[in-house]
Amino acid sequence: MKRGKSKADTTKKADTRLSVKKGGERATKKPRKTKAAKDPNKPKRPPSAFFVFMEEFRKTFKEKNPNNKSVSVVGKAGGDKWKSLSEAEKAPYVAKAAKLKTDYTKKIAAYNKNQSGGGSHAAADEDESDKSKSEVNDDDEEEEGTEEEEEDDE
Repeated sequence: MKRGKSKADTTKKADTRLSVKKGGERATKKPRKTKAAKDPNKPKRPPSAFFVFMEEFRKTFKEKNPNNKSVSVVGKAGGDKWKSLSEAEKAPYVAKAAKLKTDYTKKIAAYNKNQSGGGSHAAADEDESDKSKSEVNDDDEEEEGTEEEEEDDE
């Protein structure tokens, strides 16, 4: 009685064809490149018109649907609403995004200028960047006030 090939016989052949990589072969791969460390002082990129729209849409959607916990539902609803808006309805969001982009370009230009400036000068700028501009101005006024008092004492 002749017998055909069983499933077990065919899987054995398939298994012999598969090659299992040994640990030594993995060592020959190139090491992965690590990501460059992100500078915490670098300005964040501005949101696009859609994301400006989504900030407002999330608030209104949450008011209408307070029981919704799913982020994906909000995103899908926002995307559908954005697609249905006309160019005239999108205009305020596009304008706000353009304004944020111009602010960003100014900030990134100043940031790049400070980065290429040098070592010791950049360290002084980092100290000032932690303070708001009003605090920096307050410090300047205090220093001027002490100089005036010293002149009065003489």
